[in-house]
Amino acid sequence: MPIPTEPIGSIPRPRELIEAIQEFGSGRLSQERLDSLYERAIRDTIQRFEATGSPVITDGEQAKPSFATYPIHGLENLAADGIVIRFADGHTRQLPRLTRGPFRYRRYADGYLERAKKYARVAVKQAVISASALSLLYPQEGIEGYSHEAFLEDLIREAEADIRRSLAKGPHNVQIDFTEGRLAVKLDPTKQVLNHFIDLNNRVLERFSPEERTRVGVHTCPGGDRDSTHSADVDYGELLPSLFKLKVGNFYIQLASEKDRRRVLGIIKECARPGQRIFVGVIDPIDQKVEAPEEIRDRVLEAAEYIPLSQLGSTDDCGFSPFGDDTSTSRETAFEKIRARVLGTELASRALRV
Repeated sequence: MPIPTEPIGSIPRPRELIEAIQEFGSGRLSQERLDSLYERAIRDTIQRFEATGSPVITDGEQAKPSFATYPIHGLENLAADGIVIRFADGHTRQLPRLTRGPFRYRRYADGYLERAKKYARVAVKQAVISASALSLLYPQEGIEGYSHEAFLEDLIREAEADIRRSLAKGPHNVQIDFTEGRLAVKLDPTKQVLNHFIDLNNRVLERFSPEERTRVGVHTCPGGDRDSTHSADVDYGELLPSLFKLKVGNFYIQLASEKDRRRVLGIIKECARPGQRIFVGVIDPIDQKVEAPEEIRDRVLEAAEYIPLSQLGSTDDCGFSPFGDDTSTSRETAFEKIRARVLGTELASRALRV
């Protein structure tokens, strides 16, 4: 079989949709009109995704407010003044803060998957947010009458339900977005926060059978918003040994934008275990240059020197627009890059005779 290739998730939203979301927020657009624009964007995204030749697609996260906040968008027990994430170019994103319990998801990712499968003719994967990312909603000072442990129990149950509901809808696989892994090392070099994140996510994953976990993966990157990152300055070697402790079958690892890819591949070779599929990033979504298929081929061949072919796959470093209002990359550029990844991976498969 040829080397498998998959996207990560998000595609830049059409300008018309972004403006409509803003109008809806200010009360100048009806829910019915907004839903029709979501449907149009999802249908167009899937058609253009399939035209790239990609054997696996997503809905481009067109209807998600962001990759991280879709389960909690619209909850009434949130305040806006949560943890601030700072990016290298100076801009920030802020998570909400939980104000009272109990913690419940308002929506689950299977709804996005069901909507996408109405239009898709090829396999569809579904991304979900990690339990560790949502654990940051709980304030350090605590919540009266709602302990941190009670919150974690609720969070683990909801995160399990998010994955399980998507698996039940027949996706190609389910991908857990864990972009906070490298950031955790930056915020706490002792790695206590990172180890807590790994343990928390494994508490979710342990609720699934070994067979179910072969259909679950985890994605890591140093962030990718408005062509900037939040933790690319953190040594990958500080994250990867812990990352491979996660009990999943697939790993989607940002690599194209790394300065020393061979060093990272060497670490992956040491840490990966048999049976784990390693999708290495061969496309840099925050670089406006569209990679040539031959460049992708060479990156896959480089990875094949370290990772057994039976475990090797290719992917993008990150989604192209993880937050709904990010327009730093055009839809056209995103699909051109995806097409290059597909063609380049095919070239590598031929060169390796697989």
